[in-house]
Amino acid sequence: MSAGDFARIAAYVTQVSGIKMPSTKAVMLAGRLRRRVRATGHDRLAAYCDWLFDDGNLAGEAEHLINAVTTNKTDFFREAAHFTYLTDTILPALVETGQRRLRAWSAACSSGAEPYTLAMLLDAFARDRGGPEYELLATDLDTEMLEVARRGVFPAAAIDPVPAMLQQRYVMRAAAAGRAEVRMAPALRAAIGFARLNLMDERYHVGAPMDLIFCRNVLIYFDRPTQERVVRRLIACLRPGGHLFLGHSESIAGLDLPVTAVATTVFRRD
Repeated sequence: MSAGDFARIAAYVTQVSGIKMPSTKAVMLAGRLRRRVRATGHDRLAAYCDWLFDDGNLAGEAEHLINAVTTNKTDFFREAAHFTYLTDTILPALVETGQRRLRAWSAACSSGAEPYTLAMLLDAFARDRGGPEYELLATDLDTEMLEVARRGVFPAAAIDPVPAMLQQRYVMRAAAAGRAEVRMAPALRAAIGFARLNLMDERYHVGAPMDLIFCRNVLIYFDRPTQERVVRRLIACLRPGGHLFLGHSESIAGLDLPVTAVATTVFRRD
């Protein structure tokens, strides 16, 4: 990939998704775009780039282009301390206040491990403690990952971090011998609403204020001004007293935000 072609694509990707694209990512970008080069009938990245920018095909290819460059690392019970804090501290406190329903949002949900982890915990808590009922939204920029998440099918090894009790309740194993995959139970899949959302949007149209927002390991791909804008918009979607969860490697230190840190990368809206 030439420096000029990389610069054109990198500028567009950053503009649309906020993802930083320094020149050190040129090899990675070229590798990820090879499938799109072939799919669009080209044999070289240079021809693909000309087709995008000079021949007026960028609008129609934009979704595929962004899907190709997004990073989709996720795991069940990733950064498990967050889920312990949720079940041991936040949810019991909600029950004590008499709150009967909560809204949760998994922003940048990728292939779905995070929202399904949340759904298992919220559903199990509601069953065992008689509430609260929950509504769970999961969003991502990558439409291919959203389709994977909607299906709720994962390699069997992916659920190794899920406690046995939750596996028994919420995970279905393939009946066919040798088929090493599992599927989330229908009731769990039905409990999650999946939708495409771009964190670069000026406003997040997610309905009523949220009690819980998980937006983890996403800010690391943005520059500092973009991080602040995104976090402010997320906080605006929280009810007072609601909680925002960021990734353990992410920091909002030094930003003047209406939140209080209550645990490691867990913040309560003032």
